[in-house]
Amino acid sequence: MNSKTDPIAHGCDDVVIQTLPLFEMMRMRAATTARRHPTLGFAAADPKSNARWVNQFTHTHRRLGPEDKEVVSPNNDTVYSNAWLDLSEGPVVIETPDMGDRYWTLGLLDAWTNPFAYVGRRTTGNRSQRTLVHGPGWHGIVPADITLTVAAPGNDVWVIGRHLVEDDGEDAARVRASQSAMRLVRLDGADAAMRVDTWIDGRDAGIPTADLYLRIVSAALRRNPPLPGERLAWPPAAAGLAPSLTTVYERLRANNQPHDLGGGWAIPVMVKNNWGDDYLTRARIARNFIGALGIEEAMYPTAEVDARGVPLNGSQRYELRFAPGKGLKVDAFWSLTMYRRSDCLFVANAIDRYSIGDRTPGLHHDADGGLAIRLQAEDPGPGVNWLPAPKGESFYVVLRLYQPHADHLALTFDYPPIQPL
Repeated sequence: MNSKTDPIAHGCDDVVIQTLPLFEMMRMRAATTARRHPTLGFAAADPKSNARWVNQFTHTHRRLGPEDKEVVSPNNDTVYSNAWLDLSEGPVVIETPDMGDRYWTLGLLDAWTNPFAYVGRRTTGNRSQRTLVHGPGWHGIVPADITLTVAAPGNDVWVIGRHLVEDDGEDAARVRASQSAMRLVRLDGADAAMRVDTWIDGRDAGIPTADLYLRIVSAALRRNPPLPGERLAWPPAAAGLAPSLTTVYERLRANNQPHDLGGGWAIPVMVKNNWGDDYLTRARIARNFIGALGIEEAMYPTAEVDARGVPLNGSQRYELRFAPGKGLKVDAFWSLTMYRRSDCLFVANAIDRYSIGDRTPGLHHDADGGLAIRLQAEDPGPGVNWLPAPKGESFYVVLRLYQPHADHLALTFDYPPIQPL
């Protein structure tokens, strides 16, 4: 264990910090895979069974709103495609159609939460593609029509897809058609879907028991060994595991250690394609932000305080202004999203606006070319870029930068503070 990344370790804490991402990924596999296949039916007749389908896409077809409460800090820009790949019985081919000029991405995460590969606009373009993903034991012949070959470090891979949606009508329908054309197949073109036992109730997000943790991590390790260079002392002493699970889970939930960007802004996740030996941060992200993609694909600067360091509250009026020539720099798009602090969800409002960004209809720039966004509960009137805040309640905002430029990636961009009015 790297001591510089592990200041809270004692007893079995170090091995829990190191393996917690593996356990949480297996929990997410159970929570996000489907019980039912469109043509093959249920993975098991018993509704209480942990059997699920893998190598199968599931999709959302509408952007989330304030009525959706399952996911905290959701985005209001994209719809999702989700799949878990099981590579134990051979490669899986991801077939994707031509996406036109739309922003889209499929991020591939290994079982240790490393976002190790991408398919999509930034990396492989928008043409129709056939991506072959194989596990560490496969050495077969790659067919000539494969556009990209990805070697996964283990047999379990989480594919998280995002598709930009401009509206909830015609454009959403076009995205739905593209999602329907995405397939997971074997090399011979057959459906790759497999029934698997996911081992766990994915709905239980609490601190696991020592017995459950030992069982799940041991099973997952057989399929997903640590990356080369990572040494792991497994299994730990059973007597010390239970108290360490409680200690580590509680501290990781409470100890948020974002990267300070200045001006009241911070970024909670900073990874490219591998966490390396920073096991503590890897565990913190798995506990609090699991599924995070690398910063080259998207960055999420977050503000909870104003320019004075005072927590943001809907009883106050604020302005966020980007001066002329000092706007956000992205190759895809950016947005600013409002969340209620009490539940980390969207704020219902009269204009049904939960985010504002470079694609917002009627976005108004100042005469000098600057851009000002008003954050407040009351309608500021015409000609003002308004992102509604919760009346009398604490809130926070998240900037989403898709395909950010180099100065964002290098953390040298000067983010303006949110000014109280």
